[in-house]
Amino acid sequence: MDGIKDYEVHGLDHNPSCTQPAREKVYHKGTHNLIHNNNDGSLREEELYNDGEGSHLVNRKVEGVGVVADGLDDNHHHQSPLAEFEGTGGGVGSFKVPARAPLHPARPTYLEIRPHPLKETQVGKFLRTIVCSETQLWAGQESGVRVWNFSDQYECGIGIGGRARRGDEDAAPFYESADISPALCLMFDSGNKLIWSGHKDGKIRSWRTDQPNSDESPFKEGLSWNAHRGPVLSLMLSSYGDIWSGFEGGIVKVWPWEAVQKSLSLSSDETHIASLLVERSLVNLRSQVTVNGVCSISSSDVKCLLSDHVRAKVWASGSLSFSLWDARTRELLKVYNVDGQIENGVDMSSVPDQAVEDESNVKSVSKSKKDKSQGGNFFQRSRNAIMGAAGAVRRVATKGSGASSEDSRKTEALVLSSDGMIWSGCSNGLLLQWDGNGNRLQDFHHHPCAVLCLCAHGSRIWVGYISGMVQVLDLEGNLVANWVAHTDPVIKMAIGGDYVFSLANHGGIRGWTLATPGPIDHILQSERAQKRYLYTRQENFKILVGTWNVAEGKTSQEALATWLSSAILDVEIVVIGLQEVEMGAGFLAMSAAKETVGLEGTSSGQWWLDAIGKTLDEGSSFERVGSRQLAGLLIAIWVRKTLRVHVGDLDVAAVACGLGRAIGNKGGVGLRLRVFDRIMCFVNCHFAAHLEAVNRRNADFDYIYRTMAFTRSSNLLDNVAAGVSSAAQMLRGTDAAAISPGKGKPDLAEADMVIFCGDLNYRLFGISYDEARDFVSQRCFDWLREKDQLRAEMKAGKVFQGMREAIIKFPPTYKFDKGKPGLGGYDSGEKKRIPAWCDRVLYRDSRAAPSMPCSLGSPVAASILQYDACMEVTDSDHKPVRCKFSVEVSRVDRSVRRQEFGKIFQYNDKIRSILEELCYIPEVAVSTTQIFLQNQGTFSLIITNRSTRQDNAFFQITCQYQSTVDKNKQTSGNRPRDSFCFPRWLKVTPAAGMIKSGEDEEILVHQEEFRNSEDISDVISPRKWSEETREEKVILMINVKSSGSTKVRTHHVHLSCRFSTDALCMLSRNSSTRNEGSSHHKSNSSRRNEGNTYQRSNSSIRNEGSSHHRSCLQQESVSNGSRRNEGSSHPRSPLQQESTSDMNKYK
Repeated sequence: MDGIKDYEVHGLDHNPSCTQPAREKVYHKGTHNLIHNNNDGSLREEELYNDGEGSHLVNRKVEGVGVVADGLDDNHHHQSPLAEFEGTGGGVGSFKVPARAPLHPARPTYLEIRPHPLKETQVGKFLRTIVCSETQLWAGQESGVRVWNFSDQYECGIGIGGRARRGDEDAAPFYESADISPALCLMFDSGNKLIWSGHKDGKIRSWRTDQPNSDESPFKEGLSWNAHRGPVLSLMLSSYGDIWSGFEGGIVKVWPWEAVQKSLSLSSDETHIASLLVERSLVNLRSQVTVNGVCSISSSDVKCLLSDHVRAKVWASGSLSFSLWDARTRELLKVYNVDGQIENGVDMSSVPDQAVEDESNVKSVSKSKKDKSQGGNFFQRSRNAIMGAAGAVRRVATKGSGASSEDSRKTEALVLSSDGMIWSGCSNGLLLQWDGNGNRLQDFHHHPCAVLCLCAHGSRIWVGYISGMVQVLDLEGNLVANWVAHTDPVIKMAIGGDYVFSLANHGGIRGWTLATPGPIDHILQSERAQKRYLYTRQENFKILVGTWNVAEGKTSQEALATWLSSAILDVEIVVIGLQEVEMGAGFLAMSAAKETVGLEGTSSGQWWLDAIGKTLDEGSSFERVGSRQLAGLLIAIWVRKTLRVHVGDLDVAAVACGLGRAIGNKGGVGLRLRVFDRIMCFVNCHFAAHLEAVNRRNADFDYIYRTMAFTRSSNLLDNVAAGVSSAAQMLRGTDAAAISPGKGKPDLAEADMVIFCGDLNYRLFGISYDEARDFVSQRCFDWLREKDQLRAEMKAGKVFQGMREAIIKFPPTYKFDKGKPGLGGYDSGEKKRIPAWCDRVLYRDSRAAPSMPCSLGSPVAASILQYDACMEVTDSDHKPVRCKFSVEVSRVDRSVRRQEFGKIFQYNDKIRSILEELCYIPEVAVSTTQIFLQNQGTFSLIITNRSTRQDNAFFQITCQYQSTVDKNKQTSGNRPRDSFCFPRWLKVTPAAGMIKSGEDEEILVHQEEFRNSEDISDVISPRKWSEETREEKVILMINVKSSGSTKVRTHHVHLSCRFSTDALCMLSRNSSTRNEGSSHHKSNSSRRNEGNTYQRSNSSIRNEGSSHHRSCLQQESVSNGSRRNEGSSHPRSPLQQESTSDMNKYK
């Protein structure tokens, strides 16, 4: 080696009879001797480098080809790192170690409310959705709900051993509800200070945001009722306070504000009555627009509901279509598809008749009569035949192309932006912009992956993708910023306090400042980087990796003990890879067939797992974390129980390389898991056989390395994303490169540490059988290594690029005659295969160079302490090999880091100054503070943005208080308008929007032309209303805020509305007539055909205050055939006929 003058390798072999080949050399100065055990039990001496200050590790790279690493230790009883050889070609492309840094350079600094939990700890507890109140972050989970107070968001977690379950040790302090059905959707009711949750069991539940929480006991729900037999998929609060919910089969139900508020006013001892009150107020919109079994809206699941507060409308989204409703009258306005085209066709409902569906909630059901003509039946049969044929054509057209084009256009999310536009996100990554009337305006495509969630604040729109990417857009749809927010899909986002919170599919929650990206991020990154020593931790442990080609046989416990028992005494992780567990053409074909349907594992594989587990004292010392079998390949991992709390997130993978890359006689199986929050991959391989097949072996490695994609193990509960999103569920089993095409790197390339083991089948070349036997008998392994195909291919950069292997100092492990001990057992058959090191273990850690120390930038540093073969085991034609690693991991204490983040964010002067600037609210002028309306009048209210800083003002108008004035000018008192909703006789347009600096916005405040019983005070009967009441007063709140903060400035406008005596009298007469018993029951069909005139004879229910009376104006409208006001008469659920006796005291 020209130019190498200062060092050479010594002590590799100490057999004086064996002439050493020319090789790299290392001169050791100041040496002393260290005794090692050889494989044959004899002792050998090695010289150690000592510079007078103690022994230490020397890593030197020789001519860019190999790395020699000598292990050095003053304590002779400690194992020292072995010398290693490194293949060339590392550091380039997919073989470059993944970039790591204390702070991600391309990601804004974030608040980590809940660090990524190990998914094994979340079975039955996975988070599905989040929502924010003014002071809290709420999450819906599989066992109920949990809540974080913003006042605690920077606090340290409780650590291991605290009250929180495993997986939440580093999360900010939180509180949980009692265990109930999975919560699928959440919404915040600011007026009532409630969180409403929809659940898998079909219930809607309420939770008080101001209730005291205790660490000792879980908190309990408030008002709840049975909403449906199936899961509640979506929830929404309309401008008029009604609770809308979406279900499977295209069902949309509404619970009027009046019934909900009356139920909330009842005491805790009257929960049953309160639930009945709400249940009986049900309005089923799908039934309302279904005539003769033909429905105007789609039967696809309603996963998205959106309240358009600007125009008092409601959007309901199926997978490929939308329905637009009037929030006040609940009248269907329009049905259109994702292309914006109006759908005039009808949908033959695929769900049972709603009357039958409601039968589970009532004791008696009014069934509609069938009124279908032969013409109608012919139309239905014809349509079904045509649609069936069209479906068959579509299936043929899309066959082989994966998901259909329709599937890729499914709507996954809806949001109302501050300028009044509606945005929808599709499963193909498309973002669609709509106006308030359902007209499609523009589309944008900034990322090729599915959109899973949207949220909007001020002048920005936030988009969460299945790839883990988050993007920020302006109101014009231009991309402002994007970054990888999570390693898993972003399934939900919510705005609260100073942050936009994102929930990942794995359950982690991060908070991004509202001004991200901006100067605050740079300050946070700089300050937090300076304090990284406070939250950096170093961990050390050992890994044992074993590989054995078992040649379709089984072995004894004694042989397993010889292989493993002595080596596992000081290790925390054991990984075993087996080859040829089973073979044969029939078995391989059956295995391939089972793989296509997701079945894996065999009885032979299970026998090996149990036998190895017994050797490892599984259950007492070790716990089996997972395994994966592909035909004859099997890999499994065990973790010592003392380390188990830091190990998890197991994923598995398999790649077939045999017979057209389809059969598993050759290939690889892999396991991926997190250890101290670092990703480690273990791959067990079996490459192509025969001496001359070097290129095929190289190709096998390359194919496995580039295509191995890890997915969730089939033996874990596969319900992480259930109920979250169809696109999120599509993630399962999808190639990582397809999910995040921008990444462009294989899964293995993204791991912090990768270990390959297996029967790699590389042979010795340029040497005869007898010559090889002679070198082995003389233990001249240096000479044999020069003939090793794998070493030569690695040196040429053709395989295992950049990976390292300890210098081999044990005899070749192949091929032996079964049952013959010692080195005399090499193949004595007719073929006399040349001995070879077929069974190998290679690895890569996260250091770009072996000399680099372990740090947050290079978080995993490994070395090999032991690398040998168990030559005395004779149960196979291969010998088992074992390799022991010493691993050092640099990790982040996320709890401490969150606390330091809070100190910086709260107390840094620069950040406080920027936040104060962002909290600036533009000066706004309101044209009046008093409005008087009568006789369906309209008032024009002007709001002007007087900001001198060119800041946009964002406003929203709600109703705060309501009072009633009788004929004697007596006011009944200001009653808080719960849910901050408008009374039905009032229409405000637009009720929200954006005003540019120096401009104004005209707000039309209109008194509607009729009243119904829902607007009558609960304590005033309809007759008393007509005699005593003359005027209604409300206080409107105009909340104004800026784009950079959630803080608001409120303006109040007092509104008085007088109603005509004639209309009130007619309302009274109408009510009296019904009280005299003139009403009659009608079927669902007849009621729809008569203009949705719903009447009941049960006077006890009418007097509850939630009865639906109609004014004379409405009566005239119905008689004239007008549908304008039909939604104001609400179809009643048959629930109203149940338990009348329980309601009498609430008349």
